[in-house]
Amino acid sequence: MEHKRKLLDIIDFYLVTDSSLSKKGTLSDVENAVAAGCRIVQYREKARSTKDMVLEAAQIKTLCGSEAIFLVNDRVDVALAVDADGVHIGQDDMPIGTARQILGKDKIIGLTVHNIEEALDAENRGADYVGLGPIYDTSTKKDAGDGIGPESIKAVKDAIGIPVVAIGGINKQNSESVIVGGADSLVAISAVVCSDNVARETEAFIKLIKQIKEI
Repeated sequence: MEHKRKLLDIIDFYLVTDSSLSKKGTLSDVENAVAAGCRIVQYREKARSTKDMVLEAAQIKTLCGSEAIFLVNDRVDVALAVDADGVHIGQDDMPIGTARQILGKDKIIGLTVHNIEEALDAENRGADYVGLGPIYDTSTKKDAGDGIGPESIKAVKDAIGIPVVAIGGINKQNSESVIVGGADSLVAISAVVCSDNVARETEAFIKLIKQIKEI
């Protein structure tokens, strides 16, 4: 786990799976993204049975290997069943302290936040990173709310000492503003999993993010 924790310091493109949007299936998406250099993968699945999720999560864990952090969205039970690297939870999911008790001190826990107050609270409660959003209006999460804009990132980044992952409505055209705004990493679900070439799109995002960070 120590190796995976170190990966948190160098994350750039963050893959969140979405089987309802994927052209080639979740397993194909993960395999291609990891091969392209993606260092963090979140398995987000709302429509399958727990049994099927556990079977698929076990395969994703294998695909991530030592190359990428493997997190399960929301489902602490599934993460526990396959010994994932951790979970990503929302404000209305299991309390972070409870998730920590169940998963143990070494697992990685990310929390979705919408403002500075929630980000500070997340850090105080032991989150390893925050997912800040939605930065722009998004169609992939129906209850996400209105976009808070890339200019909101810097204040959150300055207030906390853990990585900030930008989420919501991000594509190649607006991703520069997100990284310039201070995000360590970004999620662009539709822009990647809806494409015919997930590896190519992942590589393009990683290259773009690295270039902007070096400026």
